[in-house]
Amino acid sequence: MHAAIIGNGVTGVTAARAIRRRDPQARITMISGESTHPFSRPALMYLYMGELAWKDVKPWPDELWRRERIDLVRGWVTGIDVERRTLVLDGDRPLGYDRLLLATGSRPNRFGWPGQELAGVGGMVSLADLALLESLSPGLRHAAVVGGGLVGVELAEMLRSRGVGVTMLVRESHYWNNALPDAEAALIDAEIRRHGVDLRLQTELARIEDDGAGRACAVIDSAGQRIEVGYVGLTAGVSPNVSLCEGTAIETGRGVLVDRQLRTRAPGVWAAGDCAEIVTPDEERNLIQAVWYTGRFQGEIAAANLCGEGLEYHPGIWFNSAKFFDLEYQVYGTVPSATAPRQLESLYWKHDDGRHACRVVVDGDRVVGFNLLGIRFRHRVCERWIREGRDPDYVLKRLREAWFDPELCRRWDRVIRREIRRTP
Repeated sequence: MHAAIIGNGVTGVTAARAIRRRDPQARITMISGESTHPFSRPALMYLYMGELAWKDVKPWPDELWRRERIDLVRGWVTGIDVERRTLVLDGDRPLGYDRLLLATGSRPNRFGWPGQELAGVGGMVSLADLALLESLSPGLRHAAVVGGGLVGVELAEMLRSRGVGVTMLVRESHYWNNALPDAEAALIDAEIRRHGVDLRLQTELARIEDDGAGRACAVIDSAGQRIEVGYVGLTAGVSPNVSLCEGTAIETGRGVLVDRQLRTRAPGVWAAGDCAEIVTPDEERNLIQAVWYTGRFQGEIAAANLCGEGLEYHPGIWFNSAKFFDLEYQVYGTVPSATAPRQLESLYWKHDDGRHACRVVVDGDRVVGFNLLGIRFRHRVCERWIREGRDPDYVLKRLREAWFDPELCRRWDRVIRREIRRTP
């Protein structure tokens, strides 16, 4: 079997290594036009901030690929011939395959803003984005970041680390309140502003101005205010990267359409990670939420099925983690956002410093989720409590089991048990 994988992110890498474990004789080719060796995309910010070198953002040593006999091909795939099971790479190089995994990830959203194609406008999802920002950073005094998601706050932190002024345009009433309850979102608003960012809520980008030479020189916001900038970061979310499927037998919706085995209807083709959209037997469609953990899990499932095992992908209990400047964040299970149609009850605690908070989400008498700021819980403990349907009293009495803060850090479990209050 020759398994070809387009994309060398966490999904592609996980799949390649899992195929090798299952089939010692398989030929495995992993293709990327961006880089020869896989790298950690979330670590790009620390590369820019000077905290890591290039060798540090590669999670696996270069010799691993030779040792595991995984061929790395540097090149952009320009076409897929499903019938002949052939890929076309830049320079019209053909590459045949027996089974194909699309792990092409996502691409930044562009919403047709006037000026979005000007020089000096970028994002922060690729090495090319990082190179653009590096080229503009010497002498850069002020920048605009458009969008209130995780990438936006990371980009703001990167720019502030070099003393660049940042105006952040967020259309929602709080930062990321399409994912967070209002109380936690307000704490993150304060954290962002504490680091010197001009955070403008309920404010959208109207247009980007041209300096007359094709470069961005200012943004105009929805209130009509003009902000002079030398760089504009567009971070208003991402969409599945399905461009390679155009004109092929591989069906797409918002993403590449796959079944629970991550298989497309095209023969010998699977898709996984940010680019995939699951279609269930009743034709319900679900985009797979794009985070590292789900990408890794899907890589394992896709590998098993490329090798003929027939496993189904089921998301399991949701988990994510992030960092907003100095404020750490964890989420487990179901945590309704401020914009969610159904609001569940919660037990909520916040310290007076505004930098530590704990939300225990309750559906009836069952704990269904945890939302944490400035506090770490153990993944396996939270997942077990949610799976077992434990009641709030059981969980609060055993908070110490979940505690995962570093040694010598203050423990908040006793304070939380004493002060946590029910909130609608």
